[in-house]
Amino acid sequence: MPRIRKDKTARSYAEPFWKIGLYIRLSKEDDNEDESESVINQEKILRDFVDSYFEPGTFVIVDVFADDGLTGTDTARPNFKRLEGCIVRKEVNCMIIKSLARGFRNLADQQKFLEEFIPINGARFICTGTPFIDTYANPHSASGLEVPIRGMFNEQFAATTSEEIRKTFKMKRERGEFIGAFATYGYKKDPNDKNSLLVDEEAAEVVKSIYHWFVNEGYSKMGIAKRLNQMGEPNPEAYKKKKGLKYNNPNSGKNDGLWSASTIARILQNEIYTGVMVQGRHRVISYKVHKQISVPEDEWFVVPNTHEAIIDRETFEKAQALHKRDTRTAPGKQEVYLMSGFVRCADCQKAMRRKTARNIAYYSCRSYTDKKICSKHSIRQDKLENAVLAALQMQIALVDQLAEEIERINNAPVINRENKRLSYSLKQAEKQLKQYNDASDSLYLDWKSGEITKEEYRRLKGKIAEQIQQLEANISYLKEEMQIMADGIGADDPYLTAFLKYKNIQSLNRGIVVELIKAVWVHENGEITVDFNFADEYQRIIDYIENNHNIITVIESKAI
Repeated sequence: MPRIRKDKTARSYAEPFWKIGLYIRLSKEDDNEDESESVINQEKILRDFVDSYFEPGTFVIVDVFADDGLTGTDTARPNFKRLEGCIVRKEVNCMIIKSLARGFRNLADQQKFLEEFIPINGARFICTGTPFIDTYANPHSASGLEVPIRGMFNEQFAATTSEEIRKTFKMKRERGEFIGAFATYGYKKDPNDKNSLLVDEEAAEVVKSIYHWFVNEGYSKMGIAKRLNQMGEPNPEAYKKKKGLKYNNPNSGKNDGLWSASTIARILQNEIYTGVMVQGRHRVISYKVHKQISVPEDEWFVVPNTHEAIIDRETFEKAQALHKRDTRTAPGKQEVYLMSGFVRCADCQKAMRRKTARNIAYYSCRSYTDKKICSKHSIRQDKLENAVLAALQMQIALVDQLAEEIERINNAPVINRENKRLSYSLKQAEKQLKQYNDASDSLYLDWKSGEITKEEYRRLKGKIAEQIQQLEANISYLKEEMQIMADGIGADDPYLTAFLKYKNIQSLNRGIVVELIKAVWVHENGEITVDFNFADEYQRIIDYIENNHNIITVIESKAI
């Protein structure tokens, strides 16, 4: 490729001084760790071209404009737009690019840029690849037939590549393989398998603290954000950059490293922390239009147990339940009120509002206050909390009694004897069944060998089949009985342990309220009704006790 003429006598005009902007785009498909080989190579190629093509002293490279990790059809190219701005402001008057595919997402954008933007702004455009374009040395090079043909080829290639990538991503999502460019905060990519996640212990501790403060200590999302900011803990974006990752969240605006309530909310609602891979919540409209749209939840890719959990399922579900409640924060504090989100009117079912009058806090019916459509329900906060504590103490005492009854049932000699009897009876029945099946096989051989007649074979076959049917029914019954006995409830039952760990409770805290209480209903006369969590588990225990009492009664009556 010829250098611009060096001989001074051959130039009768003053050649412009070229303020050059080199444009580089690293595609996601070129992705490498740290500073990409592709970026280094592209820059070297362009710098070598400038040194060989331009006369020394006639140019300066103003800047290298590199968009890293973007697809060929991505419109969000901040450095391309920055370069356009420099051209408009005359800070750059010569743009150099390795190939048309690195600069333009489709033919329409390419032609508009070359035929309108460059001439209007009096700039020079050079493409070093095929086709070679230099709008200063050859003004017609940008309008040659090969240029739009190359543009159409690039556009079709982008469409085909996009479709293949979509298919590949779909298969990986279905297998539960992580396909994100950056791991979710709290995790890191496995260095040996970029589609697998490992726990990032440092960030995972922050995630655990967020859930603990929200679920157990009553912090609001804003309160958690303020606490992390006071601790100097970098937010997820700043943390990734601190770790040397080229992470940029286009939705974060000005990133000052601070936490926000919305960031806390996203962490508290992300099921990935339970070991479940959830992907495909958003998608782009097409390979040309990169606007993201939400995908219906039933179309998400959800694969359980793909990686180590940071948060247990129980804690995660508690956090989701709290999201649905009206949780107000005390003025000047980071914690929500003790009963916030739990107090409801027993008549209209609406959440009750906490108010303060003459330094006395109380809850009143919101429907009555705002719309006068309910009666006046109200209760002082201290009375409400004392009543809830008393109700909880009574419930714990009841659970303690149930635990003692279960222990008595499980240790009853008659139950142990019945277990042994059922086990022995099952073994005997299975032994007899094998004998009859063997006899049935032998009977057929006896008939075929002529030892018995066809009539004898049919008669004996019918009797054996009848015995086999009875034994199979008996075996099925014995197994069901043994399963009933096996489905026992032990001292480590989650329902029992949830309440009994607070056996000596003398005061309430937010964690206890969240764990054990579903709702507190305030009646017009000031009485309250407390709905506790684990209602289904409570009924299961009651049924277990009643069923086993019946079993003991039947067994003892048989023994008599």
